Amino acid sequence: MKHESPSHTLDLAIAASTFAALGSEQRLTVLRSLVRAGPEGLTIGALGERTGVSGSTLTHHMKILTQAGLVTQVRQGRQIICAAVAYGELRALSQFLLNECCADSDCPKDHDHD
Repeated sequence: MKHESPSHTLDLAIAASTFAALGSEQRLTVLRSLVRAGPEGLTIGALGERTGVSGSTLTHHMKILTQAGLVTQVRQGRQIICAAVAYGELRALSQFLLNECCADSDCPKDHDHD
């Protein structure tokens, strides 16, 4: 039985929390749209049009994604601009899953994950 270090457990907790924030088709759609929009982001209205999610539902999903640190919302005049900001964290989530690939297997450990 493997014993996990406290830092590994913290990493696991952060990963679990972030994956939970992504655990909705609508939130994934919102995040993908913001990633596609690039650093300029989208107004909340444009985001709603692109995703088909609007009103209080979009506000709810943006709150969860913001709390997870994956997106930001900034008021510019009368508009709210939403943008994906956590590209490094998204890469880290992928790496979190792949770090121990085949650790308990007889398959080659040096295969590529690209």
